[in-house]
Amino acid sequence: MDVSRQQAASNDDAEQMPAAEKGPRARTRRLMLETATRLMQAGVTPSVSEVAEAAEVSRATAYRYFPSQAALVQAVVDKGLGPILTWKSASTDPERRVADLFATAMPRIEAFEATFKAALKLSLDQWAQRQAGTLGTEPAFTRGHRVDLLKDAIAPLKGQLKPRQFKRLAQALSMMFGVEVLIVLKDIWGLESRDMMSVADWAAGALVRAAIAESEAKAGGVSTSPKTEMS
Repeated sequence: MDVSRQQAASNDDAEQMPAAEKGPRARTRRLMLETATRLMQAGVTPSVSEVAEAAEVSRATAYRYFPSQAALVQAVVDKGLGPILTWKSASTDPERRVADLFATAMPRIEAFEATFKAALKLSLDQWAQRQAGTLGTEPAFTRGHRVDLLKDAIAPLKGQLKPRQFKRLAQALSMMFGVEVLIVLKDIWGLESRDMMSVADWAAGALVRAAIAESEAKAGGVSTSPKTEMS
């Protein structure tokens, strides 16, 4: 974990906080989020009660802010994502836009790597409980910010790609975006941050170029699928 980058990101978030979010209620909520983030950065996926105890806030108060573990973790994840959620690009080049999104998002995701891994663990735990029929009434922790972000990144291709092709490209790019990329490239392949980013950028760019080339080939009447000739 890059502590300096995480601290810098947290400081930036604090500086950008509107005045309306600096009252007593906001301070209590922020205390809980900071406590939950600290625990998640340590590899723990805390319950609301555990965060309340660590933050020295009553359970009743804690549950008024976060009625479930899923709601709490979602808030921590959104806080960790920070500027990623408001990412915009002025470029009209889809490959450039995707590269810009990756350049904004991946360092931030890496800075809060343990937080996002803890959130992923909760998602997997809930899936297992749901399969076993033991999840009960616990609200599901949902993920999916990358869907809208990636669709926005490749938005200039909407007029060029058919809806099915556009959706498929966004889906393919989603496999190279998020904490899962860190798990595969850093944890499994043992890559350093710079090499991890290089591979992710290369793969994303290749996917965008392949989708454009396929669309242009089909528009020109050229088949992009191998065919077996039979005599």
